[in-house]
Amino acid sequence: MSTVLSVRDLKVSFASEAGRVDAVRGVSFDLEAGKTLGIVGESGSGKSVTSLAIMGLLDENARVTGSIVYDGQELLGKSDKQLSMIRGNGMSMVFQDPLTSLTPVFTIGDQLIEALTVHRNLSKKDAWDRSVELLKLVGITEPERRMKSFPHEFSGGMRQRVVIAIAMANNPKLIICDEPTTALDVTIQAQILDLIEKAQDETGAAVIMITHDMGVVARTADDVMVMYAGKPVEHAPARELFHRTRMPYSIGLLGAIPRVDKAEKEPLTPIKGNPPLLINLPDACPFADRCPIVKDACRAHEPELLPVSTGTGEPHLAACIRAEEIDDDGQLGGLPIYPVREVPESALTRTPREERPVTLEVKNLTKTFPLLKGAFLKRKVGEVQAIKGISFDVREGETMAIVGESGSGKTTTLLQIMDMVKQKDGDIVIAGTSVNALHSRKIERQLRRDIQIVFQDPMGALDPRMTVADIIAEPMSAIGMPRDEIHARVDELMDLVGLNPAHSDRFPQAFSGGQRQRIGIARALSTNPKIVVLDEPVSALDVSIQAGVINLLDELKVKLGLSYLFVAHDLSVVRHIADRVAVMYLGDFVEHGDVDDVFDNPQHPYTKALLSAIPVPDPDIERSRERVVFDPETQTTRPVTAA
Repeated sequence: MSTVLSVRDLKVSFASEAGRVDAVRGVSFDLEAGKTLGIVGESGSGKSVTSLAIMGLLDENARVTGSIVYDGQELLGKSDKQLSMIRGNGMSMVFQDPLTSLTPVFTIGDQLIEALTVHRNLSKKDAWDRSVELLKLVGITEPERRMKSFPHEFSGGMRQRVVIAIAMANNPKLIICDEPTTALDVTIQAQILDLIEKAQDETGAAVIMITHDMGVVARTADDVMVMYAGKPVEHAPARELFHRTRMPYSIGLLGAIPRVDKAEKEPLTPIKGNPPLLINLPDACPFADRCPIVKDACRAHEPELLPVSTGTGEPHLAACIRAEEIDDDGQLGGLPIYPVREVPESALTRTPREERPVTLEVKNLTKTFPLLKGAFLKRKVGEVQAIKGISFDVREGETMAIVGESGSGKTTTLLQIMDMVKQKDGDIVIAGTSVNALHSRKIERQLRRDIQIVFQDPMGALDPRMTVADIIAEPMSAIGMPRDEIHARVDELMDLVGLNPAHSDRFPQAFSGGQRQRIGIARALSTNPKIVVLDEPVSALDVSIQAGVINLLDELKVKLGLSYLFVAHDLSVVRHIADRVAVMYLGDFVEHGDVDDVFDNPQHPYTKALLSAIPVPDPDIERSRERVVFDPETQTTRPVTAA
């Protein structure tokens, strides 16, 4: 096969007030037609900057050196006008957020037609017909009518389909996908990955898949490049990298991922610390401060990306001086590289569920929203039933998870509980107190001590103008706790969630995403609640940081006897953390029970479709299993047809 893209010693740096930021510090790879390269790593590893450098979309203050040869022509040194003739024609890109990729004031049809006519001499009719054909190709129904729609009229998954249609409009030789499925439900993610494969088949393009989801890489990639601190630290064919990992950082990434296909509740492997700042890096292994097998020699100079012998004959590169000592099981001298954490236990975990007290009971919970009509004088013309009479209970020391696609009613359920909304034909009972029986604000405020919430976005949930001490102390001040007790409790809580109490006078901006989420958890625990509501608490975090937060939640549940009501769209996380699970579809529970029973033996077609859509971080399993989709009209599943 012909080489579509050849990158050699690519370096990208930016000027900043603190000094020169070396965002990419020497990336080299070749990519052939029809092949997919997966690029993985934590935030700040240089993945997206590498892709933007290839596309020529970096800011003017970026200094780019090295070589980028696309289809036989060197791209570095070309003017923006010259690159614009290649972008969208020979090379195209699918960005993470489809809403910001589409212009809100132009119709979908206008944007598709523009992508075609800028590079090809087509008549209006031919451009229209090709645009309709592209929308059909990416699975958008009624394409002729949808051509006249605006981006805000589409769902997130449909907008991403449009972006993929634009990307494949001119049969490009290279498609770069930068986190194309991050914000999507698992079923929509599976459809988008199918579409990208279909686009690749239709155009014969080479694909670069940038993601932090190792399951997506296991499904799509032929080769995998792991990046850390602006450089590749491991590069190998997909099966080789997953089954014979030789770099401690890559081993840590794989160990940090919860598996939907494994019932064991073993603690995940978090990679301690944070990636280094890419300013004035010393000549040493950048992973040394976080590596569990570091030696003095690792700090002598930065290791090069060199071939490693794994006995298979496959090309395998790793930047680690101890790579040859690591075996196929990711062990060194017969011992795991990352210390095995003990599963926390208490007397409560050994107590049967039926004998534990109920901390939250929901009986026949319903919620309807009125449908209003009229521009000035609104009148009710109907109603939408968002929640259809659901019932469940959560016991002490138990995690109850609610899963389902966007719009299924998960968050509405949480808000009804947190708002303590009185139910006409049902009830919400928190720590033995009925919400329907509340008759004063004082009693309601006392009850709020027993139920707290941790939100999805750790930055948006914390007031940037308040110090961490004030943020954690606020709920305690609201319930009238003495000031001396509050100060002592703040230090105790910061220590409990793994933060340094000496940093309590800092503002949220001084902390990483994972640390900010720990602050949110500390705040939620400040009133000694019996139940903590968790709304997608780890979806915004890197996998290594996510593992640390999940382990923390597990440990706190056992140590404090907490109950969790957990909402997430990542069923791998749910499998790991939950004891019981309810699958929600159109405001109702279609399946509800023990998490292992539901995941190992799903009964409802919708549950089967959800579970089959979750990528497994193992190429052998991921590429051999059958995936099914749910048909809402017939309430049955059908196999996914090959692209």
